This record gives sequence, structure tokens and C-alpha cells, in this order.
Amino acid sequence: MKAIALLGGPNISWPIDIKDKLVKAREKGTFIIGVDRGSLLLEELNLTPDLAVGDFDSLKKEELLRINQSVSDIRYSVPEKDLTDTELALHYAFDDYCVDSLSLIGATGGRLDHFLTNLFMLLKPEFRQYAEKIQIIDQQNYISFLNPGKHVVKRIENYTYFGAATLNEVQELNISNAKYNLAGYSNTNPVSLSSNEFLHKQDTFNISFKKGLIAIIQSRDLDRFQNIQK
Repeated sequence: MKAIALLGGPNISWPIDIKDKLVKAREKGTFIIGVDRGSLLLEELNLTPDLAVGDFDSLKKEELLRINQSVSDIRYSVPEKDLTDTELALHYAFDDYCVDSLSLIGATGGRLDHFLTNLFMLLKPEFRQYAEKIQIIDQQNYISFLNPGKHVVKRIENYTYFGAATLNEVQELNISNAKYNLAGYSNTNPVSLSSNEFLHKQDTFNISFKKGLIAIIQSRDLDRFQNIQK
């Protein structure tokens, strides 16, 4: 079972036509999770989450009442805790509901410290096993994660560029079948190898490494004038 979690990030960064995509996903059996304020944002899209997670300290009393009346499974947390609400949502999604994959929406575009927490949380031992099952998606970026080994990365439709961001020490990183190839790269510090591209008429590239956690960031430029009527 696939799952999508909506976090509380600003909707300006959400994928285009998010409501239609969520409706179609639910029709196909996708499990919908609201994380803290994301639960209310789903309700405002007329989509009741299957699971709501959070301390809900950003909601007004009447907003929380709305969540309480509509959501069948609510997992409350306390504001002061060791795990973030998003990390708790990961636990419940994979451990309780045994989902096969989890896409996070609303994890970018707001506070930078929140985004970095969402990006680096997969370095924690309890989440590392789920790294390759998690994606972070917004209007411009599709972020997936790779553990050591040999991988073939497939292009996501309508995404032009890709980067490989090493989140910790990486050893013997190789990239091939791309515009810019790389062989035997090692580094003890996080680094973003950005602005690479798929080859013409090629929808995959190859990547391998022996140590580390790598975020593959497929990205595209936005049309700055897309909302201006001609």
C-alpha cells in the first residue's frame, strides 16, 4: 500500500493540481496521512485523512474539533518531545500500517530548519531502513534516497535535472550514463553534486557507492509567468 503525508508547509510549494492528484491516489487505495496542520489542510481540500498525527498546537480550538470529529485514527503527541511529528508519522505509517512507500508533501518551502530536519531524519538508525521507500515532493523537486549499492535511477516525468546530495560520508561514488559522469568519488563531508542531466532520449542513469546515504534530487525550472494570462 502506498501512502502520502501532507505536512504543514506553505501550499505555494505544493505540487500543481494537488487536490486532483490526492483524489486519484485515494481512489487507487493510497493511504492519506495528515501531519499536524497538514490534517486541517487536507480537510480544507475536502479530503479526510486516514491518519492524523501531531501535537496540533498550531490549530485553533474549533479547527482541532473539526479534526476530532472527522478523523478515525488520531495519534496525539506532546509539543516537547524527542521525535518530530513527521518522524512519528513515519513510525506509524511503516510500523503500524506497513505501507510500501511514503511520499511527503509540504515538507519544503517554509522554515529552513524544518526542511533540514525532514531531509536529515533518514540518517537516524531507526529510519535508515525506510530511506529508499520515502520521497519528498514539491512543485519543483522530487527527492528520493539511496543506501549503498548499485542503483538505476529512473527519470520522473517532466523533471529536467538531477543532483546527488551526500548526506554524510560517502565512499567510492560512481555516476554513469549521465551528462556528467563521476568515478571513485569519496568525501567525509556532505556535498551537493548539482545540475546534472539525463542523456538525450535516456530515462535512466546509473549510480553506485559503498558507504553513505545519498539524496537524489530531480528538479525542474518553473515558468515564472505561468499564472499570468496572456
